[in-house]
Amino acid sequence: MAAVVEAVDLRKTYMLGKIPVEALRGVNLKVESGEFLSILGPSGSGKSTLLNLVGALDKPTAGKLSIDGVDVSTLNDNQLADLRLRIGFVFQFFNLIPRFTAKDNVELAMSIKGSNKSERTKRAQELLETVGLKDRTNHKPTELSGGQQQRVATARALANSPNFLLMDEPTGNIDSKTAREVLNLIKKINEDGVTIVMVTHDQRLALEAERTVQMFDGVIISDLVN
Repeated sequence: MAAVVEAVDLRKTYMLGKIPVEALRGVNLKVESGEFLSILGPSGSGKSTLLNLVGALDKPTAGKLSIDGVDVSTLNDNQLADLRLRIGFVFQFFNLIPRFTAKDNVELAMSIKGSNKSERTKRAQELLETVGLKDRTNHKPTELSGGQQQRVATARALANSPNFLLMDEPTGNIDSKTAREVLNLIKKINEDGVTIVMVTHDQRLALEAERTVQMFDGVIISDLVN
């Protein structure tokens, strides 16, 4: 299997006023195609910083990060924007547009890429059916439960057939029963061949992945197959 993500001595330093804060202090990580990886750690461990770098939402201070074999540091802003379109993002706070229906929210991701209207509509309906929301396509976020909103967010993340899916605390804002349903959906997506990297502080959730990387204080302290 080819590596989708490879980080070598990855470092990220933020300035808090005049004080440098080392969020990542030399991370080495490889994610293979088709893998389901969880990144586990407490708040402040660096896991979300790492996810943002892998998603090309931020740039490392030092070290090398390759996505699909391409060194991210060699890409210009337009190339980085194109790269982000090949990555699916699912956030803890669903980030759905309140005035849009479920279908419209999913379609929006494709309109940014330039797909035509009929293709967008067909794909959005197929994805919403895949995530179990066939009868909710014309409902707005306020008319959906938290779990249903997370499913819409997942469908939106899959809209452009991404190479891999990045998930930041995907069950953080939903109850335990709904969390199990969302987790089953994540596993199904992974079984369909999508690489998944999931950040969580919940050890039980992390152990549902094939492999768990544990972070603390900006470094990886363990990397185990579950």
